[in-house]
Amino acid sequence: MTVAPPADKEGTGGRPVAPSGWLGWAASTDHKRIGLLTVATSLVLLLLMGVLALLMRGQLAQPDGHFLDPLTYNQVFTIHGSGMIYMVMTPFAIGMGVYLVPLQIGAPGIAAPRLTLLGYWLYVLGAVMMLSGFATPNGAHADGWFSYPPMADKEHSPSIGSDLWIGGVMLATTGVIIMGWAVLWTVLRRRARGMTMLRLPVFCWSMIATCLMVIGAFPALLAALTLLAVGRADASVFASNVWNIGYQHLFWFYGHPVVYVMFFPFLAAVAEVLAVFSGRRFFGYKGTALSLLVFAAISMSVWGHHMFATGQATNDYYSLTSITLLVPAGVEYFGMVGTVLGGRLRFPVPMLFALAFIPQFLIGGLTGIMIGTPVIDYHVTDSYFIVAHLHYVLFAGSAFGLFAAVYYWFPKVTGVMLGERLGRLHFWLLVIGTNLTFLPMFALGYLGMPRRVATYATFDGFAWLNLLASVGAGVLALAMTAFTVNVLWTLRKASLGRCEPAGDNPWDAHTLEWATTSPPPRLNFVPGRTVPPVTSFAPLLDLGQREGGTPAAKEASGP
Repeated sequence: MTVAPPADKEGTGGRPVAPSGWLGWAASTDHKRIGLLTVATSLVLLLLMGVLALLMRGQLAQPDGHFLDPLTYNQVFTIHGSGMIYMVMTPFAIGMGVYLVPLQIGAPGIAAPRLTLLGYWLYVLGAVMMLSGFATPNGAHADGWFSYPPMADKEHSPSIGSDLWIGGVMLATTGVIIMGWAVLWTVLRRRARGMTMLRLPVFCWSMIATCLMVIGAFPALLAALTLLAVGRADASVFASNVWNIGYQHLFWFYGHPVVYVMFFPFLAAVAEVLAVFSGRRFFGYKGTALSLLVFAAISMSVWGHHMFATGQATNDYYSLTSITLLVPAGVEYFGMVGTVLGGRLRFPVPMLFALAFIPQFLIGGLTGIMIGTPVIDYHVTDSYFIVAHLHYVLFAGSAFGLFAAVYYWFPKVTGVMLGERLGRLHFWLLVIGTNLTFLPMFALGYLGMPRRVATYATFDGFAWLNLLASVGAGVLALAMTAFTVNVLWTLRKASLGRCEPAGDNPWDAHTLEWATTSPPPRLNFVPGRTVPPVTSFAPLLDLGQREGGTPAAKEASGP
């Protein structure tokens, strides 16, 4: 007698059914879920780091402030800076790649999905470990996101919060390296039929350059933190200046490329948005793809310009390589401007963020060239000029690209649109708050206000500029409140069935992720919705031109 197998009610072909609910998310090997978890975790941490920034601006709004004591202030600015770089912008950029790259290349999934999931949980554990320093008797780590020795050794920073910071950053960085490796392997080895390297979307090229930097530069941070941990166990390690300067070389070999890890994916998101809402192909595609690779290579040769003031870096070499970055950056900007000029522009919320990205990041880039010049760097090093430059790169620039990506791909992920009115309110508040907060910092730095100080005297003359910056921080808080309300309100309405479906391709977008359903199925492309023919880096635009269907296809122009 034989026993018939149980009926396959779920249509899984007898395969085990994945767990549902929260466990299904926590243990999922679906790249879309892992990417969403990474992005969502980053956004939650972004809000938390914003609260820490408000605490700092509250302390600095007036001279001789006593809102925070100096030790607490040092902990707050350290965790704010560390959180934004290690736990927010970098993981968000990689999380975008985890979600989008397999879809854009027509792959059913990501390479090494279990390792990718491991990378995410290492990142989460690292964030929890770093933040748990606030619960220790002496508080969190207080020596800056760079934590130079001997300032960060056991003698000068005895808190267990410092040890938790080292462990947390190492875990999160290891997780990002693992996820970056999986994304790179996916784009190199799992492309759909016809998807040659020169038919990859711009975003995929940005992820190739980004992941190469992650794999090449991030191990240097692990080496630097290992050195710091050894030095905390054996104080004699940092008795020699060789190891103090050696730590800085290791750290900045990571610290400069990480800026572009936090930039390239958002630049590419802006490029995609500009092309779609200009109704044409991205201008200068091949030049942009090449410039991303050149940019990544040069970025790993300029780390010493962060060390001009130490007297331990070769000024001429590092200044020359820093200025050389203008060439690939210029190609990318030329591509963005060339895409917009002559197009039939539409101005939904993603396009507003993309357009604002261009001039604001340009300020960060040009001031970067200034501080890559030793004679200027000597004057403004460790001043608020550096704080302004960093924030124009990572907030006025990259964060605007981040929000362009969120508004653009939100209907792909959820099947519904974010609210247009709240989105526009978010945009204008963010533009006003960003420039009101960070522009005064250039003047503060030039006038001599040092960074990382908990207060300043009335006679220093910094009061009104700091008050402007603090008011701007309040406007930024309103902007982020509008964004949070928009996301939560939209998701709530969608769960109740009160949102109109956005459709599979509401923007008339050009790349393959929009060829499948919104949100995508488990294996990305359902039966009957096979990958369209790939004839260029904009396959859906090609398809529309052949069929004469979409408005974008009718308006498209350029090679």
